Amino acid sequence: MKGHIHEKQLRVLDHPVALDALARLRHPECKTTTFRETVRRLSRLLAVTATDNLPSYQSEVLTPLGVHARGHLLHGKTVLIPVLRAGLGMVEGFLDIVPNATVGFLGLERDEKTLDPKEYYRKFPQTAEASIFVLDPMLATGGSACAALRSIKTTDQHYIALVSILSAPEGIEAVHSSFPDILIITAEVDERLDEHGFILPGLGDAGDRLWGTE
Repeated sequence: MKGHIHEKQLRVLDHPVALDALARLRHPECKTTTFRETVRRLSRLLAVTATDNLPSYQSEVLTPLGVHARGHLLHGKTVLIPVLRAGLGMVEGFLDIVPNATVGFLGLERDEKTLDPKEYYRKFPQTAEASIFVLDPMLATGGSACAALRSIKTTDQHYIALVSILSAPEGIEAVHSSFPDILIITAEVDERLDEHGFILPGLGDAGDRLWGTE
């Protein structure tokens, strides 16, 4: 990894199922339906890692055998905010793990010449005291992620984490330079960006491959 990456605020999945899913996503002949389901499967693994510090409280239940057992139940609100449109592909996988989460939407468009993001849509649920997970599959230059975080930081929240499938060192550094407190959870950190700001080796345009567009 290049640059000054805040490793304490970065978690990279180290799981054979995640590596298998990622290899399949990289393959250029992976069809749209397979790509979509694989993103969902990988998102479940990312969700398990991302949510391992959600607040909970101790509870006691009476089992069918008439014995009391101690357990923990989640406490507080969980909000998912996918960055449109590629981030939508990660929502179902997260909801498989945290089905009571609410979902907001943030639309960002990248100018292909300047690489700067432009916000065109924003609709958030109540975020007060919530644990928020920003879903952005490709953390490339970090421009979209930083724009999303700036937008969300204007709300009242308990905790924010950024979750991606692939990250470039440049993107991680950009996020942590502006938001050193943000935890990034990613399936893999790739080598670098090309001259157009795309991740290498990457997996292509995640949005196009998810939704069958060009």
